[in-house]
Amino acid sequence: MSTATLTIDLNAITANWSALSSMGRAEAGAVVKADAYGLGAARVSRALAKAGARTFFVAVAEEGATLRESLGPGPVIYVMSGHMAGDADMLGDMGLTPILNSLEQMIRHIEALPGHEFGLQLDTGMNRLGMEPTEWAAVRDIALAQNPRLIISHLASADVRDSDMNRQQLARFREMTAGLDCPLSLANTGGIVLDRAFHFDVTRPGIGLYGGLPFEDAQPVVSLDIPVIQCRDVAAGEVVGYGGAWTAERPSRIATIGAGYADGLFRALGGQQTAVWAEDVRCPFAGRVSMDMIGIDVTDAPGDPKTVSLLGRHQGVDALAECAGTISYEILTALGARYARRYLGG
Repeated sequence: MSTATLTIDLNAITANWSALSSMGRAEAGAVVKADAYGLGAARVSRALAKAGARTFFVAVAEEGATLRESLGPGPVIYVMSGHMAGDADMLGDMGLTPILNSLEQMIRHIEALPGHEFGLQLDTGMNRLGMEPTEWAAVRDIALAQNPRLIISHLASADVRDSDMNRQQLARFREMTAGLDCPLSLANTGGIVLDRAFHFDVTRPGIGLYGGLPFEDAQPVVSLDIPVIQCRDVAAGEVVGYGGAWTAERPSRIATIGAGYADGLFRALGGQQTAVWAEDVRCPFAGRVSMDMIGIDVTDAPGDPKTVSLLGRHQGVDALAECAGTISYEILTALGARYARRYLGG
C-alpha cells in the first residue's frame, strides 16, 4: 500500500468513556467536535452511543447536522457555538440544541425557534464564550423562564491540577448557578480527573476519550504505520533532504517514508528529537519534514523495513506532540485525509 495506515481503536475509545464515566455520579457526555478530534465522528459517535452515551457536544451546527444523520433521533446534540445567524432551520430540522452564549443569541433563538430547547453558557473567567456575571444577572430570570436544558461553563486550566484558576472558576460557577433547578456542567476531561467537585450533573470528556492527557489511565486509541518508499546508503558527510539540514556523521542507511506535512505531520517535527520505530528499534528523523516524505535513519534497524510506526505502542500522541512543541489535540485533529483508515471494534 502506498499510503500510510491510520488505525483507530473504537473499543479503546468506548473503554476510555466508560472509565471517565465511572469516576463520578454525573452523566458522561462525549465531545465529538472537529470530526471527533479528527478520528471520524460518525464511527466514533455510533460506537459511543452503543456503549451508552446519550449526550454529545459539537462546535457548530453543521457538525451537529452531520452527526444527527449518523446517530438518528434520540441522543441530545449540543452545539457549543450557540445559535448563529442563519442556523435556525438546521437547528430546528435536525433537532439540535444550541448552547446560547449571549443575550443576542438568546433573543435570536427565542424569536426564530420559540419553544425549541436550548442550553446556556456562563463565563466564569476564561473570557472566551458565555455570559459574564453582570449580563447573566440582568437576563437570568428571563432565561430561566424559558426552561434551559443545561447550563455550562468551561475550565481554562483543568489540566494544571494546582492552578488557582480552577478553584476560582468553580466558586464563580457555584455562585452564578446557586438555587437553580437545572442540570449543570463544568468538567472537561481535566475537570473529571481533577476532583468530583467539578462534575455536577453532566461531564464533557473530550481528549481523554481519544487517549490524551491529562487522563493518564487512558487506553491508546490511534496507531500510524507509514510505508517505506526507498532506502539508500549515505556516506559520512553527505546531507539529506531540503536545505541539507541533516548531515551523516557515519555511513548511514536512510529510508524515505511516504508521509509529510500534507498528512498532518508538522514541519516542526523535523530533527532527531522525533523518531519512528522499525519493530522495536528507534529510527530518528533525518532532515526536514517535506510535503509527502520524510527521511529516516534506519542504520540500526534489522534490515530495510517495509513500514515504520510513528504512533502506536512505542509513541503516543502526547509524546509526538512534545516533539513538535504542541499539544495532542493539534496532532489528532491534523491527521490527514490521505491515510487509509482502519477501525477496530465498535
